[in-house]
Amino acid sequence: MHKIPDTITENEFKAGLKLVKDKRYRLAFMLAFYQCMRVSEVVALRRNNIDIERGYIHIKEGKGCKDRDIPITPPLVNMFKTLPINISTRMLQYEVKKYWPYIHFHTLRHSGATFWHSFKGMDIRYIQQLLGHSRLDTTQIYTHITPKGLKDKMKEVW
Repeated sequence: MHKIPDTITENEFKAGLKLVKDKRYRLAFMLAFYQCMRVSEVVALRRNNIDIERGYIHIKEGKGCKDRDIPITPPLVNMFKTLPINISTRMLQYEVKKYWPYIHFHTLRHSGATFWHSFKGMDIRYIQQLLGHSRLDTTQIYTHITPKGLKDKMKEVW
């Protein structure tokens, strides 16, 4: 049996984000949550990986040396001036604890996947593409139903 990963809601994310003054950290955290990017992908991101006109971020050599293009979400459209962020992986993992003491940087990725699936209704296959997973079962551990979501769904079908 797998442990369900911890997640935070978009409201919890936004509450912590309001406290972040450094634009580079704000961008890094937003890339992890809204774009579901890994810390290694955030650290490696450069301006030439952003195609504002087409509306895509090109992830170059993500996990498994795979490239992928992901659509830029509206909260991030005007945030790429601070690239490259020039912050180490270790520092990002340390800094996330200042704003959300009970999570890890990777939790932002899990939380983003759950946000897209449970709150925005995105099909799991699209989330699989967003996360860059080869296998759907890998994606399924990133998205879970919240207790409130289950309750709301039960009310809806009753």
